[in-house]
Amino acid sequence: MSIDLHTHSSVSDGTDSPAALLAAAAAAGLDVVALTDHDTTAGWSPAAEARPAGLVVVPGMELSCRWFPADEPPMSVHLLAYLFDPEHPGLAAERARLRTERLTRGERIAANLAGAGYPVVWGEIVERSGGGVVGRPHIAQALVAAGVVESVDHAFATLLNHRSPHYVTKADTNVLDGVRLVRAAGGVPVFAHGLATSRGRVVGDAAIRAMVEAGLLGLEVDHPDHTPEQRAHLRELADELGLIRTGSSDYHGANKVTPIAACTTEPDQYAAIVAAGTGCAPLTD
Repeated sequence: MSIDLHTHSSVSDGTDSPAALLAAAAAAGLDVVALTDHDTTAGWSPAAEARPAGLVVVPGMELSCRWFPADEPPMSVHLLAYLFDPEHPGLAAERARLRTERLTRGERIAANLAGAGYPVVWGEIVERSGGGVVGRPHIAQALVAAGVVESVDHAFATLLNHRSPHYVTKADTNVLDGVRLVRAAGGVPVFAHGLATSRGRVVGDAAIRAMVEAGLLGLEVDHPDHTPEQRAHLRELADELGLIRTGSSDYHGANKVTPIAACTTEPDQYAAIVAAGTGCAPLTD
């Protein structure tokens, strides 16, 4: 089996519609793919309708979180959530809050850029999003279209970077609360790309142990942004803590160069996720 458990559609910050994403997954030879858009389950229904025969789709989400070290500023972290009940009141309320926070923050960043003379118009960015959860990737696409930057990655490395004067923080979920919410909703929480130093600061093993105490069930080990050494460390840590190990592409369509199925999950680890998830089930024939 070929299994990719981290992908994004145009419902959040990918460029493929849910239907196009599933078609790409099938064309790449995947047997199982998880749809994990940021802070939303809006892609689940269109994915169910468009699912190609023979392709298993795992309903999921990537939750925007924060880790709060005792002696350092908070840092952004992401939590993958699989097979949770989308109607669970606590998690549904937190998803709604995060989407509002993301939208408000995006509008403020766009206003900052426009005020500095960059040719971005918030209303046009929202319109081009096609109803997706609007965030920094959509602003990056507008900057690319205007010829201000060369690529989405270039935008994130410069104008949209956390060190940029135009950057605005958002009030993400405390990751320990996020883990508890996912578990309460019957879901399987997996810490996403936890050692990807290319993205900025990363948490240490002590933080991961605290997440495990809160109910974390897995670590995303094989990820395009992890070096071989980082993957080896996470694999060893997962084995020590009895955690599920996943691998995935973090596919975003044209917004990133990484192809779907670039990294995959072992079948026995996927089986462990299915066994642990009680909020909903994978979509199968």
